[in-house]
Amino acid sequence: MANLNWDSRIGRRVRLRDLHILFAVVQHGSMAKAGAHLGMSQSAVSQAIAALEHALQVPVLDRTSRGVEPTMYGTALMRRGQVAFDELRSGIKDIEFLTDPEVGEVRVACTEAAAAGLLPPVIECFSLRYPKVSLNIIQTSTNLVGLAALHERNADLVLTHLSPTFEGDLTEHSEVLFHDRICLVAARQGSWARRRKLGLADLADAVLILPPSHTPGCAAIAEAFRAAGLPMPRITVTTLSVALRNMLSMRDRFISALPVSILRFNPDLYSVKELPLEFPMPPWPTLLVTLKNRTLSPPVERFIECVREISGTMAITSPLQKSKRLRARETV
Repeated sequence: MANLNWDSRIGRRVRLRDLHILFAVVQHGSMAKAGAHLGMSQSAVSQAIAALEHALQVPVLDRTSRGVEPTMYGTALMRRGQVAFDELRSGIKDIEFLTDPEVGEVRVACTEAAAAGLLPPVIECFSLRYPKVSLNIIQTSTNLVGLAALHERNADLVLTHLSPTFEGDLTEHSEVLFHDRICLVAARQGSWARRRKLGLADLADAVLILPPSHTPGCAAIAEAFRAAGLPMPRITVTTLSVALRNMLSMRDRFISALPVSILRFNPDLYSVKELPLEFPMPPWPTLLVTLKNRTLSPPVERFIECVREISGTMAITSPLQKSKRLRARETV
């Protein structure tokens, strides 16, 4: 009976075109605007929605004075329909790749830290090997929106530090690429970088730029001052923007906190130097996250291969550890 019901009511009557029209109506808030966007008459849009409701035997839209809104049935259909469209789009991309193994698209959602650190050498590596594959980079803040880019099918993968705000919801397939840490940096040719000896007490009057207090990096810096029995210096600028912290730290006055991976992956790109200060912190994983049970396209799989290859070169060593090694060598 269920098979007959599917064949007669759903399989033959619900068309992808009708679902596409439903998405357009909800997006634009009216049938007239959806029709204009799709190049259809309002009457044709209305007929398609009516046919969809007749096939499903439930209303998919509520008509209100403010326009149209999806019913709970329409919302459920759109949620599942989005997955169907995404899989169909991926299937077409797979066909393109099979026709020409060097074409395709990779959609990467990443945090600012990943965009400034890991991503540039990965893109360089990947684009040299697969020059015809296009990359769509979507900047996201997993602290604020979690893995929305994955769940909404706007990205094939996410590169991010593990954030306490979404750690409990990390139900997708995740892979630890490397462990990062926070460091303080200053202009490479500036007065702070030229100091041979530098301690936390010397930062009492520094012009500091830090991320917000709830972030692991800022917490590690605050804990270091507390453990040393020193008051936390006044923070001049508080920002999550890695780009702003990076640009200001290239100026002589400022000292900024950055993930050390930014410097390790791009040693000659930024005119800043890590200061010889250590901030012990728990492991701070950098993750590659993809949707569970989703087949990745060949270009995405090859992009992930480059991510793993570049991540494997990461070695988190502090300036203090380097100086200890040098002293040990000199005494041998």
